[in-house]
Amino acid sequence: MAFKLPDLNYSYDALEPYIDSKTMEIHYGKHHAGYTSNLNNAIQGTEMENYSINQILKNLDMSNSALRNNSGGFFNHCLFWEIIGPNCGGTPSGNLLNSITDNFDSFENFKNLFSKAAATRFGSGWAWLCVHENGKLEICSTANQDVPVMPGIGCGGSPILGIDVWEHAYYLNYQNRRPDYIDAFFNVINWEKVNDKYIANK
Repeated sequence: MAFKLPDLNYSYDALEPYIDSKTMEIHYGKHHAGYTSNLNNAIQGTEMENYSINQILKNLDMSNSALRNNSGGFFNHCLFWEIIGPNCGGTPSGNLLNSITDNFDSFENFKNLFSKAAATRFGSGWAWLCVHENGKLEICSTANQDVPVMPGIGCGGSPILGIDVWEHAYYLNYQNRRPDYIDAFFNVINWEKVNDKYIANK
């Protein structure tokens, strides 16, 4: 069964001024659409045609670069669009906030650590907040389109929040000012969705 580009539940300009309309249009309509198409091509005629995206990621042959890059690109962007949105930002609440405080001492310290992971990722990649089965939270980053659940990545846990630090995610508006983009990202995080993922995966 072919994978499909998920619907975007808000307009391209809904995240302005933090993420501009043109970047959204290209990021979603070109980059994510390309990963989706290339993923389908990579699994065509194989047993993975019947796998879920999580099954593909967890059973991946990491030497298969086409499948590695495109399955990761598909999954990462599906998560990304889901955990951002208009009229969001602020701080988390409930179980997630309690866990962030337990694991990182404070939300502000979590924000600093997450921002550092994103800012110091050399080249292209992602920074993540992941939850382990025991509820423990972990911040890490991965290169390119790698996902924490892929074999041997060394991050572990299930990603519940991720920021794309490929240049295509921010360069039109922020140019080389990645830290400004990271700071703006906190204004569009849908903490309710992140909390739902925390509860579902711990």
